[in-house]
Amino acid sequence: MPQIYPFTAVVGQERMKRALVLNAVSPRIGGVLIRGERGTAKSTAARALAALLPHVHVVSDCRFGCDPDRPTTWCTECRERVAVEKKLPFVLQPTPFINLPVSATEDRVVGTLDIEKAIQKGERHFEPGVLAAANRGLLYIDEVNLLDDHVVDLLLDSAAMGMNIVEREGISFSHPSRFILVGTMNPEEGDLRPQLLDRFALSVEIHGIRDARDRVLIMERNLGFEADADGFRDDWQAKEEDLSHQIEAARLLLDQVTYAQRDLLSIAALTASLNVDGHRADLVILKTARAHAAFEGRTAINERDIALAAELALPHRIKRGPFQQAEITMDDLQEKIEQLHGGATTGEPEPMSGETESTEKKKG
Repeated sequence: MPQIYPFTAVVGQERMKRALVLNAVSPRIGGVLIRGERGTAKSTAARALAALLPHVHVVSDCRFGCDPDRPTTWCTECRERVAVEKKLPFVLQPTPFINLPVSATEDRVVGTLDIEKAIQKGERHFEPGVLAAANRGLLYIDEVNLLDDHVVDLLLDSAAMGMNIVEREGISFSHPSRFILVGTMNPEEGDLRPQLLDRFALSVEIHGIRDARDRVLIMERNLGFEADADGFRDDWQAKEEDLSHQIEAARLLLDQVTYAQRDLLSIAALTASLNVDGHRADLVILKTARAHAAFEGRTAINERDIALAAELALPHRIKRGPFQQAEITMDDLQEKIEQLHGGATTGEPEPMSGETESTEKKKG
């Protein structure tokens, strides 16, 4: 098996790395689209992220990698097995990395039901597709703009629902389909339709690094990796493990991260002031802000989390407004939030009183 370049050794591209890590903390965010010229570490970063993610518990002999701790999400086969076996054994396995080819068809993605076998023998036989293989892993689509629009729709639907349901001739089969969705593309080769573009939760546009010292550092690290991949990975192992543990801790903390009515108003006022169409962006910003708070070990979001989330969630959704001609920065967005609050304080959020805590604090 070829060695994977360490995620923490990627030079620069902080927005891209942040978007990837936050999707790893909370796949419910809904994926990230990375747009950039060739040779900017897009595919390298995606593969590297999957390699450092914590191992996952899966039900033994399950073709869909069902989570033994979440029986409500089990596939049809596991639900039938537990009725007989009462308790299902589990094993620990690495996080899957699935690379979807641009030639993939609908059946290859969602899987197929053998109708002939069902009719003749009364057996329900399902042949898993890419969505089954990617469950609880990372699904990577290079050149996503060249993929059939209908297939992209299917992938985004599954990423949003966390479940793949296949129905043919009155026969139904379902299995969990929770994965980190990463799409990459070179805008020079064409763009996605606006409808599909909006459905990617986060979007990052990256460019080649212009600083000469950083470019030298990129060369040195790549030459070091090519000369001795094992030794290079050993040098970065401690940082890789630290990030992996931080992601794992954030996943455990995520459901405890709360938000207040004030935070919802901040998000809604920000998207409304920038003339963002629809309401998907508001929900994405909230989910991303919660993931960032968890990543930093906090149990409540603040304005900085919101601004950072908006920096990743809004660039591909803003069609007009003050940032139309300029790149959005977190500082710009945080300043915008402060203005909408009439000069409210920045940094850590104001503590909420016990009186409003029960009604204003929420869990996603």
